[in-house]
Amino acid sequence: MEDIIDNYYLSLPEPEQSVLLFLHQFLANDMMLQHQRKFNTPFYYFNGKWFAFIDYHPKKRSVHISFVKGNQVSHPKLLSEGRKQMKIYKIVPEKDIDVEELTEICNILKKIYS
Repeated sequence: MEDIIDNYYLSLPEPEQSVLLFLHQFLANDMMLQHQRKFNTPFYYFNGKWFAFIDYHPKKRSVHISFVKGNQVSHPKLLSEGRKQMKIYKIVPEKDIDVEELTEICNILKKIYS
């Protein structure tokens, strides 16, 4: 499964390629989420429940993480943008990712699943 996700990311242009590879490693290894590729998209699970997915729009060259239960968390960097359940965390591929902030958001959401 790892090869399928990595191969998909390796086919993308920079800087999106590096950002998506980092996010995958971060969510799978640092946050200890299980992952599976569905609908050409990496999905991440915590305690067997759908936690998040990475969304990449090639035409817009935009990247964000959609958190399934994001609506249950109040954080200034989580945006609903009209969604009822999910909130997203936007990533700007040309800028450094705030790992502390992303870790904080993931840890808050993990508590909801416990």
